[in-house]
Amino acid sequence: MQTELVREDQSRSPEQRLRPQRSRTDCPILLSPRLVLRAPHEDDIDALAHLANNANIATMVSRMPHPYTAKDAADFVRRSKAGEIGKCVYAITRMDNGAFLGCCGVEPHADEKTVELGYWLGEPYWGHGYMSEAALPVRDHAFAQGGHALLYSGCRLSNNGSRRILEKIGFARIGLGHIFSRACGMNVPVHRFLLTRERWEGLRS
Repeated sequence: MQTELVREDQSRSPEQRLRPQRSRTDCPILLSPRLVLRAPHEDDIDALAHLANNANIATMVSRMPHPYTAKDAADFVRRSKAGEIGKCVYAITRMDNGAFLGCCGVEPHADEKTVELGYWLGEPYWGHGYMSEAALPVRDHAFAQGGHALLYSGCRLSNNGSRRILEKIGFARIGLGHIFSRACGMNVPVHRFLLTRERWEGLRS
């Protein structure tokens, strides 16, 4: 297992470490008991490249190349800052020391009513509940502030951990589908999940 990465600025407070690189009035910083979700920035590039260069992650998501280089990480940060990726893209970081753990975000569908939830977490951080903790505030923001009616997601048939995360935060399986996996170089089967505004409101109440 890879050694946990801790950023050099761990001595500063969480508020000092946020340092968003651009104004994201529609994508505010999100907090959970252990995590800070904020815009990716250049300080994340080394940790991002280190954690994302992992076939166990790349083959479970659709757009991540493998191998994953520092150039890929820098391009990701640049495109997220320019608004070229999704609607709200968040770096998942630990509140206590600022360590970069992975990414989570939402991307609108063409119907403008549906947004798609996507995420990945560095393998050293699996099994600690970080991903479901990060996905909850992103889910809530998509409905409460984004005004969307439907939240969609999916996971590989073999990705039981991701399936459990989606079910834990309220998604229901609606069938099977296929996505193109860049790392695999082919279409792969996936479970399709949906969360409606009505179900979300019921969970919140």
